[in-house]
Amino acid sequence: MRQQNKGMRVARSPFGGTLNPGGRPVVTMSIIGICVVAWLLQLSNSQVTSDFAFFPPLAESEPWRLITSAFLHSTSPLHIMFNMYALWITGPYLEQMFGRVRFAALYLTSALGGSIASLVLATPGVEGSWVTTTVGASGAVFGLFGAFFVVQRRLNRDATQILVMIAINFVIGFLLPNIAWQAHLGGLVTGVVVAAALAYAPRANRTAVQTAGIVGVLVLLAAAYAIKISMVPEGLLISL
Repeated sequence: MRQQNKGMRVARSPFGGTLNPGGRPVVTMSIIGICVVAWLLQLSNSQVTSDFAFFPPLAESEPWRLITSAFLHSTSPLHIMFNMYALWITGPYLEQMFGRVRFAALYLTSALGGSIASLVLATPGVEGSWVTTTVGASGAVFGLFGAFFVVQRRLNRDATQILVMIAINFVIGFLLPNIAWQAHLGGLVTGVVVAAALAYAPRANRTAVQTAGIVGVLVLLAAAYAIKISMVPEGLLISL
């Protein structure tokens, strides 16, 4: 039986993901678990937020905050509940379509794109967005929204529902206070570009092309980060 199983072909999606109807969305569940644990730690110790939230003046000296902030949330239960629900309704599908590694890359790159957009669109100064602390998985979640749209279009499936969801949530980001619409925009654009690289890669050398696409996006994000840092007036970046 072992020899027979070795000879069986693994069913894969058009994008390289393993199609296993009974498989668990391990990456999605892990991200949710990390976010929930981080949120509980935030409630018990406010220093966690201070140490890992995104804060533009610390963008150069503590660049890891660009990613760690995506696993933190505000103390309001609604914030984390909405983001984890959005992750749960999009993550398992995308994880199966792309595979665990590609999905993880999509999520993390979208999170990074959201934070860098917040940095790039922040106006350096002693008040306003430059000195505002940002937390939340919203940038990454919007990246998943964008990726979901790309996948549906690539498979010639109806994408109206996800378009409506993106529009509603984007408008909410502009209307309600204390919502980082910049992160939403950055995550959405990054997710669309990464998903396009994954979904439209040719079958021949697919993995190599997909990897090159993700690396290309990371290079562009790094360039945007470096250019913004170089343009910040002296004294507005904190060196630790």
